[in-house]
Amino acid sequence: MFTRIFGKPKQEPNALSTLDKMSETLEMLEKKEKVLLKKATAEVERAKEFTRAKNKRAAIQCLKRKRMYEQQVEQLGNFQLRIHDQMIMLEGAKATTETVDALRTGAAAMKAMQKATNIDDVDKTMEEINEQTENMKQIQEALANPIGSAYDFDEDDLEAELEELEGADLEELILDTGKNYPVPPVHVPERKQPNRPPPLKNSEDEDEFAALEREMAS
Repeated sequence: MFTRIFGKPKQEPNALSTLDKMSETLEMLEKKEKVLLKKATAEVERAKEFTRAKNKRAAIQCLKRKRMYEQQVEQLGNFQLRIHDQMIMLEGAKATTETVDALRTGAAAMKAMQKATNIDDVDKTMEEINEQTENMKQIQEALANPIGSAYDFDEDDLEAELEELEGADLEELILDTGKNYPVPPVHVPERKQPNRPPPLKNSEDEDEFAALEREMAS
């Protein structure tokens, strides 16, 4: 009922739909421009024909219509320029609006994240992480330590036992050294004396030696 009385409510123009409408309008103007250019070209050809036929008045009428078509073409060109300018401005405004909407959405998301993540919650979480880290460190240290009483030895007792072992080893070494072990015979090879030739006997020397003995005896 209210729709019948007041009519349909006006809807806010959408940038995308408006750009589509402008594109359709440009396409329509371009088609009209092509038609008018063809008509202007046809009037020129007709004017040439009337000129050959010496019909000056008809030729001038053709040129007048050609001028009218050219004026319409120029007007359509101005319309196209205005639509192009409007489309450029609309596309720029659309990009600006989308950028602002994106920034607004990002700011809202950051605000929501800040509300969800309170600074107290962050501090509490860090404390829990540090506590868990310390607990894990203690567990690792406990696992690294030896388990059981087998590892609980007195260092003094161990050193005394080591000294006894060293003394026993030294005594055993001395006893082993004092034992009389049979000495194996050493074989020395015999060296052969060279055969010397017998001294040569001199008869004169023997006579002199016998005479000397006789003198000494007398």
